[in-house]
Amino acid sequence: MGKINLNDDRFFEPDSRTRSIARELYKEIKSLPIISPHGHVDPEILSKNKNFSNPAELLIIPDHYIFRMFYSQGINLESLGISSLDGNHIEKDPKDIWKIFCENYFLFSGTPTKMWLSYVFKEVFGIDEHPNENNAMAIYDHIQKLLLEERFKPRSIFDKFNIETLCTTESADDQLVHHRTIKKSSWQGNVITAFRPDSVINLESKVWLSEIEKLSNASKVNIDSYKSFISAIEDRRQFFKEMGATSTDQGVETPFTQRISDRKADEIFQRAMKGESSKNDQRIFIGHMLMEMARMSTDDGLVMQIHAGSLRNHNNVIFKKFGPDKGADIPLKTEYTKNLRPLLNEFGNNSDFSLIVFTLDESVYSRELAPLAGHYPSMKLGPPWWFHDSIEGMKRFRKRATETAGIYNTVGFNDDTRAFLSIPARHDLCRRVDSNFLAEQVVRHVLDMDEAVKISHDLAYNLVKKSYKLCQLCLKKNYTTKTSTICC
Repeated sequence: MGKINLNDDRFFEPDSRTRSIARELYKEIKSLPIISPHGHVDPEILSKNKNFSNPAELLIIPDHYIFRMFYSQGINLESLGISSLDGNHIEKDPKDIWKIFCENYFLFSGTPTKMWLSYVFKEVFGIDEHPNENNAMAIYDHIQKLLLEERFKPRSIFDKFNIETLCTTESADDQLVHHRTIKKSSWQGNVITAFRPDSVINLESKVWLSEIEKLSNASKVNIDSYKSFISAIEDRRQFFKEMGATSTDQGVETPFTQRISDRKADEIFQRAMKGESSKNDQRIFIGHMLMEMARMSTDDGLVMQIHAGSLRNHNNVIFKKFGPDKGADIPLKTEYTKNLRPLLNEFGNNSDFSLIVFTLDESVYSRELAPLAGHYPSMKLGPPWWFHDSIEGMKRFRKRATETAGIYNTVGFNDDTRAFLSIPARHDLCRRVDSNFLAEQVVRHVLDMDEAVKISHDLAYNLVKKSYKLCQLCLKKNYTTKTSTICC
């Protein structure tokens, strides 16, 4: 594939006028600090701050974007060092994994993964050539040598990336040991957590009872009823908040919401405790728990996130052999207007409640989500997520949502990544695409240049701080309504 060319005008429109304005807008924001308000980086790497072991462990094994592409081309996951659930893990030489990666690197042509990796290779490791079968070992040795240096320890990389805040995501029972270690250290990096209760709400999971036991142990609440379950959840939310959390997150197939009585909720809970719950029980219980999570957010101020529309673990063969998060999650057609109506009618007009909604169904941007966010004071639109975290995906989002929801009913960008080194690449891509979108608006005389400059700063930095309550001044002044100006 030849040389890596990170052209200064990459991702901008080819017409000279738009490109010139996009270049000017991007120049204003490219060096702003990175705020990553939602993601899945393992806090252990920043807690222990040890040198990364090798390029394969760092760049390939944690990144399902990489191995889902390889699997689609017939490359088995075992050859990439992915452990099976049965414990029969065949130890793979990281150099062999790296060789497979380089030999098949061309498969990422035209994808966001290629754009992110090109940035990482060039900007982080100073590599000038795209990986291939001929330079695989030279690149491996080059990266391996760098990884032994002090400046390539996780905290040094964090600081070099100019990350102001990094938010990880932990389950309800997590003791946040690594977050404690980070807070007690002399390092000034701001790493916070987000509360994710999916494992204790998914009644149909085969490990649900064990997850309830873990929640009981963590909260010190004897969970034998729906009422005690709610008490345990509230206890853990408070603990997460004390540890710096400003948000919660729930991944659901559908954003169905419905309020049921405590008596009916307990009946469902008791059936689940006996292993007798049904699919309909799960649907009703999750819909009710979304209502309860909204109630709790209204009380404790944690921002509520809903990531809907993914059929997890679509490939049963892979799920049974390797477990979840192996690149086999597939988007679903998703309805929001009717499904969210109970939740928004109960909480959507309350300025103490903040809800950020994500989707994998792009067809609902202009039809449902933009009109909803353009009306309810509590609701905002999350950025393009997962499969749509791309040049064209970001462009489609802005074009379909802006005219109805506006800019200020969106929340800026979050990278939602497990791949630590890709964070600046993802933010840079978004800043370029947003600069390009605003430049087009200026060329069409929809926006004046001074408006576009202000909006570019808000999209890259200010909106995300306000939306996720990461600005101390916003918190002190209780800036919780969309009618207030951004103070940070």
